[in-house]
Amino acid sequence: MKSSVMTPPAIHRVTTLDLVVHPFAWPFAQQRRAEIDAHFAARQRERPKLWNGRVLLGRDARFSGGRLAASFFETDFASFLAWRDWGFPDHSVFNGFGMGALRASDGAFVLGEMGEHTANAGRVYFPSGTPDLDDINGDVLDIPGSVARELEEETGLTPADYRCDPHWHCVVTGPAIAMIRILDADMPGEAVRSRIEANLKQQVHPELAAIHLVRDSSDFRPSMPRFVTAFLEQQLASA
Repeated sequence: MKSSVMTPPAIHRVTTLDLVVHPFAWPFAQQRRAEIDAHFAARQRERPKLWNGRVLLGRDARFSGGRLAASFFETDFASFLAWRDWGFPDHSVFNGFGMGALRASDGAFVLGEMGEHTANAGRVYFPSGTPDLDDINGDVLDIPGSVARELEEETGLTPADYRCDPHWHCVVTGPAIAMIRILDADMPGEAVRSRIEANLKQQVHPELAAIHLVRDSSDFRPSMPRFVTAFLEQQLASA
């Protein structure tokens, strides 16, 4: 996830996510269909495991009184990927996704490095994923459920392994809103890393290639997106 819009990060601490899914015909996806399909075909030749599934993007984000409200709509992954790779040409939509900021008992944050076969190869961040149709409950986008599902798929950890903070830290960086929830585990950082690594060895095609611990800013890496380092800077400063 990258941004061509150099907007200083803004972090909103909220308790309520009011995210409703509405049908919407995205003009970008319609008007540039042929270019989008050609772009995805080229990316798929580079990474054959890319799949053009259905994903959700956001519109009309509003922060007020400890609440984030927004509308989400369904589109294909090829359109999302082209929009991202081409520098986010349509500023009326945003990439809104949940992240589970796993924090060990010794204060270390646990991040994963994406594998070479993924669309974000080499990037280091918290377990997350662009919301898809499995994250819809009625007409509501279930970000807490998405976070729990992504964390279990990527690391093997289940809700029994951590405690969820009641708040969300919504990090806004240009066309992205990362909805980050702290998940506290009752194990020190090295034990969490060892457990996840053992789980990765059992997976046929793990999404993660490595596990990284962050205890202070010296552990930051250039491959960490700005919304991740902005969140970590705030948390480490208040520790």
